[in-house]
Amino acid sequence: MNAVVWRRRAGSVARFFLLLFLVTVAVFLLLDLIPGSPVDAILPPEATPEQRAAAAEQYGLNDPMWQRYLDWLGGILQGDFGRSFQTGLSVSDQILERAPVSIELAVLAMIVALAVSIPVGVWSAYRPGSVVDRVSTFMISATLATPAFVLGILLVYVFAVKLGWLPVLGWVPFSEDPAEHIKRLILPVLTLAAGECVLFTRLLKGDMMATLQQDHVLSARARGLPTRSILTRHSLRQSSFSLVTVSGVVIGRLIGGTVLVEAIFSLPGMGTMVITAIQSRDYIVVQAVVLLSAIVYLSMNTLVDLSYPLLDPRVRKVRTS
Repeated sequence: MNAVVWRRRAGSVARFFLLLFLVTVAVFLLLDLIPGSPVDAILPPEATPEQRAAAAEQYGLNDPMWQRYLDWLGGILQGDFGRSFQTGLSVSDQILERAPVSIELAVLAMIVALAVSIPVGVWSAYRPGSVVDRVSTFMISATLATPAFVLGILLVYVFAVKLGWLPVLGWVPFSEDPAEHIKRLILPVLTLAAGECVLFTRLLKGDMMATLQQDHVLSARARGLPTRSILTRHSLRQSSFSLVTVSGVVIGRLIGGTVLVEAIFSLPGMGTMVITAIQSRDYIVVQAVVLLSAIVYLSMNTLVDLSYPLLDPRVRKVRTS
């Protein structure tokens, strides 16, 4: 691998760390930008001035901002996000307990969305106007017109309440009952995946239709290559740049944005933890979840940027010419 490719990758990593630093600064300042003082979230309204002063000293709120930032960042680098204002429990422990639920939900939704969107998008581009294309277009229009929370409630009503095929709400750990765990994941995963299916299918279909008109694909058709080879080896890989880019953004967004679905289905993930923290003004918990979501988002985008040369060798040739 030559120096140009290494410089490109080093630049991507450098941008990642620069953006990560700016994110930590912005997230830290959240605590100072909220109305009032953080002490207001720690103590009840009837607290005495002495109690307020003691709380401010205990949490280091009297220190200069730069010192508080360095102390906070040092704790983050050691995996310590501080302690909840309301419960006194370690925020890191709460995140470790709840993060697997949100991650599992987001990853499964992503897998389902890609598993549906790739074959549908490819075939719709190859056979526009076919039954698959018409049905997918109708489903896309219907999904676009239905907000996620409405879709979730509708799925619960149909499959849980009316048909009784699936449980309504709640969570069962995989270690306790694998079958029940999977059942309780189906509806929230479908709710999350539906919106991403629309995005992925439309994106891939548009790119595939353009790729199928290019000379190397037309030449492959003229040589009589099998349709499967034309669609996968000659078209799909080249058409996947936009899909990979958006997928990186989406997986980061899903992990940090499962709040609504977790609330609808009563799942004990980071989303419900954030809702509870906001309601109780436990801002240090909100701060930690926002930071983690931003780290995941930046990491996925950096990995996507580094993966482009692996998808198409022509990218390496262009960048090294």
